Amino acid sequence: MDDLNALADEHLAVARSSAHGRSAHRLLHEEPLRQTVIALTSGSALDEHNAPAAASLQVLRGRVRLTAASGDVELSAGGLHPIPQERHGLLALEDAVVLLTAVNE
Repeated sequence: MDDLNALADEHLAVARSSAHGRSAHRLLHEEPLRQTVIALTSGSALDEHNAPAAASLQVLRGRVRLTAASGDVELSAGGLHPIPQERHGLLALEDAVVLLTAVNE
């Protein structure tokens, strides 16, 4: 079993040393379910992209803004929010680590 706290610390350290300010690690990939830890340094972003069939975002560390045409949502550590069924992006408002849970068709 993976330790989310240890993974968050590890990937935040990697993101801080990365030129792109991010790091990711896929925890689980058992079709159709996927879980990924994503670390972003403050100001780093995941550009707009398509949504999977169903997904949620849980913030493990820091603060992020989930951006979408239907409206932006700010989340902080402990926050959990569904990913909208539309193109969306993610911006780190401070160094952050999130757990993305997605179901693909």
